[in-house]
Amino acid sequence: MPPSDRIRDHAGQGATTVAAHRARRRLRADQARQLADLLRHQLLSGGFEDGTLPHETTLATDYRASRNTVRQALDLLRAEGLVERLPGVGTVVVAQKYPHGLDRLMGLAETLREHGTVTNEVRTMGPAPAPHPVAERLHVPPGTDVLYIERLRRLNGLPLSLDLTYIPLDIGTALLGADLENTDVFRLLESITGQGLGHAEITLEAVNADAHSAAVLEAPRGAAVLMLERLTHLADGRPVDLEFIRFRGDRITMSGLLHRSL
Repeated sequence: MPPSDRIRDHAGQGATTVAAHRARRRLRADQARQLADLLRHQLLSGGFEDGTLPHETTLATDYRASRNTVRQALDLLRAEGLVERLPGVGTVVVAQKYPHGLDRLMGLAETLREHGTVTNEVRTMGPAPAPHPVAERLHVPPGTDVLYIERLRRLNGLPLSLDLTYIPLDIGTALLGADLENTDVFRLLESITGQGLGHAEITLEAVNADAHSAAVLEAPRGAAVLMLERLTHLADGRPVDLEFIRFRGDRITMSGLLHRSL
């Protein structure tokens, strides 16, 4: 074989070896991510009763994964702030995520009553001209005053969400003297109107926290937060409450029960 051919052959073998190595690394990363997803569900749903994950060897056996894959999966969960490695103890659950159901129309205090006390810090409250998108959603003329409320909501003292709320003023005026620090707006709306809430339209997406939101929520600037936009209607169909809720993504998990219909 001519020298030039041997050089090309050697180069080709080297490239193949590098490509195979990269493929193995990608495969292990994929497996680690898959394992992290499975472990995340268990630790958030109380699957590890004593708060300690099994030893890496046990996890590797149970999930038919290599020790390196297990370590990489645990590193992913550690980066999310869900677990920590304690010398002499092992990997322990440190997550403070709370479940928020999306299949029932409930206020935050009602949703999380089993997990502690929800308190509200009313940062801003008063009449304000409705921006066009708000007026359109609430079925009021553009520029009409609505009640605007900004609240920081805490669970057991920890910042959980920043809520921006718009309510038609004919209903919202009665809220001005209400105890918004300890009572969900939903309960107050039902009391004021004399009828129950009917349904809500929701949109959920991840957004980056702006400087103001990050400061109020005590989260890193630019951190991902869960944005829940919710338009709630009374039982008679009238739109009565438009909210933009920014949840700390590291402290809340959304869930729901869906039925298939075509």
